[in-house]
Amino acid sequence: MENALVVEKEPITLVGGAKFDRKLLKMALDRAPQSVGADGGGSALIADGQIPLAVIGDMDSIDPFMSAKIPADHFHPVAEQDSTDFEKCLMRVEAPALIGVGFLGARVDHQMAVQTVLVRYPHKRCLLLGEEDLIFVIPPEFSMALEPDVRVSIFPMAEGKIESEGLFWSTSGLTFAPDGQIGTSNKSTGPIRLIPDGPKMIAILPVAYFDTVFDALLNAPKWPPSRRQALA
Repeated sequence: MENALVVEKEPITLVGGAKFDRKLLKMALDRAPQSVGADGGGSALIADGQIPLAVIGDMDSIDPFMSAKIPADHFHPVAEQDSTDFEKCLMRVEAPALIGVGFLGARVDHQMAVQTVLVRYPHKRCLLLGEEDLIFVIPPEFSMALEPDVRVSIFPMAEGKIESEGLFWSTSGLTFAPDGQIGTSNKSTGPIRLIPDGPKMIAILPVAYFDTVFDALLNAPKWPPSRRQALA
């Protein structure tokens, strides 16, 4: 992408400004040691002893004291206010996958905006970690080994269908929509296989399954970028 500010061949940890337990950051950095801060997320990285590859955003929330510890050429201000800092980062970071920390917090409006951006950029393979749960856009085909009775929720961000194997309540043949049928509070009967008809389904699982989910996500096929994103 011509707009890419950070291009890496390995997954990247992306850190936002919402409060989070440092154990989540450690989990992410163990799998993706290189990091990028979304505005105030740069402060959190410095507080943890990390020097981010870049800090991207409108720079309205990064701590000045912390920012002084980041090389000046790592800052990439983006002044426009038509996108969130999370989206500004997804537009400008290229990596096989992204692990996001500090995007699922107490503010519901922020989380809804994050979910909207996730399905706008499904080809980024971005997995977001929260205190209890993790979320990601389900790839074209997604298989994962699970034991029985693991909570597996599916939330549609637009109308669509999703074939499934290994869920207690099968989703096959159903039409999902935000204002209709949803798939929350389902559970596994064993290994699962999910095949959505488009990049609009978000999966929600306990964060304790992060490593299993992340490995499965890396092995899954990617959604192609939209034509607009491919030309960006």
